[in-house]
Amino acid sequence: MSSPSKRREMDLMKLMMSDYKVEMINDGMQEFYVEFHGPKDSPYQGGVWRVRVELPDAYPYKSPSIGFVNKIYHPNVDEMSGSVCLDVINQTWSPMFDLVNVFEVFLPQLLLYPNPSDPLNGEAAAMMMRDRNAYEQRVKEYCEKYAKPEDAGAAPDEKSSDEELSEDEYGSSDDEVAGKADP
Repeated sequence: MSSPSKRREMDLMKLMMSDYKVEMINDGMQEFYVEFHGPKDSPYQGGVWRVRVELPDAYPYKSPSIGFVNKIYHPNVDEMSGSVCLDVINQTWSPMFDLVNVFEVFLPQLLLYPNPSDPLNGEAAAMMMRDRNAYEQRVKEYCEKYAKPEDAGAAPDEKSSDEELSEDEYGSSDDEVAGKADP
């Protein structure tokens, strides 16, 4: 690979060409949102999250920073900021991985196999260890309350142009998302 910036461009294009919706935050290619669906056969199935991705200057040699914008109930995700426990990605990160791996492997594995012994959300970790059924029920409640397609920034019927969105639907959500992304 000739340079980290070329690699960043290639990985971002590969992610955009896959089944993921990607929304750039600004003109650079270092910050963007990705629409992420909960894995099948898990309490997160049916949930849709807007995930903020920030690529460090040293990417791909350093792992991306990942955070959920809309709420998710998980032992390894901070409930207030949405930050994902960095060890989850950092411990296994290698320049061989790309952004598609993050959304097809790392995040699904994180949701399918939480690690309650290294929590960012102590309440979720304690509930998971104490009462797995109650934990899974709470996960499903969060999915229904906070992880519907419209919560991830995707309109339910795939509206794509500005004139199809009313100001109420579109204008106010930008402020909310921006406020949640940078606590």
